[in-house]
Amino acid sequence: MKIPESYYLGNDVVSISKDLLGKYLFTCIDGITTGGYIVETEAYNGVIDKASHAFGNRLTPRTKTMFMQGGIAYVYLCYGIHEMFNIVTSSDGHPQAILIRAIQPTEGIEAMQVRRNMPVLKPTITAGPGSVARALGISRIINAFSLQGDTIWLEDRGLHFPDNQIKTGPRIGVAYAAEDALLPYRFYVKGNIYVSKPNK
Repeated sequence: MKIPESYYLGNDVVSISKDLLGKYLFTCIDGITTGGYIVETEAYNGVIDKASHAFGNRLTPRTKTMFMQGGIAYVYLCYGIHEMFNIVTSSDGHPQAILIRAIQPTEGIEAMQVRRNMPVLKPTITAGPGSVARALGISRIINAFSLQGDTIWLEDRGLHFPDNQIKTGPRIGVAYAAEDALLPYRFYVKGNIYVSKPNK
């Protein structure tokens, strides 16, 4: 069963980011379903977060998706190379988002290998946000798509990690955010081989 839209409308993006660990993310692209459960996330706390695209209420053609009501995909291009998939949360006009950094693949793995040009399965297939998006066929074409649709969605299959299995720390690659770069907004399953480094 898909996670209901109400799940994404909460205002505590940090708590939702942690809670997403163990939730299943699926896509159906060109008739092929691929997915797995989330093992690494990062929270971006809207207009007050210097690491967020929407910091200072910055509304641009790229960030406008973040300002929409939660429960949709926010996909953007990073470094001109990598597509990055985020989940928009909170209410309309409050641009919070969660970057999905890693999943443990469970379905459509062979299709993921083709998309990643990876004949031999390795943990790097879905380690890191660019890898997640490529493996699942996510691109900016589905930016602003509802997570209640049949192209991209999340499911709760009852998988939960206790706090002693979850590691919290600063986000990766946001040194430009000054003191906000140190905020403990990254969550991951300790020791999981699909988590981007460091994962201890």
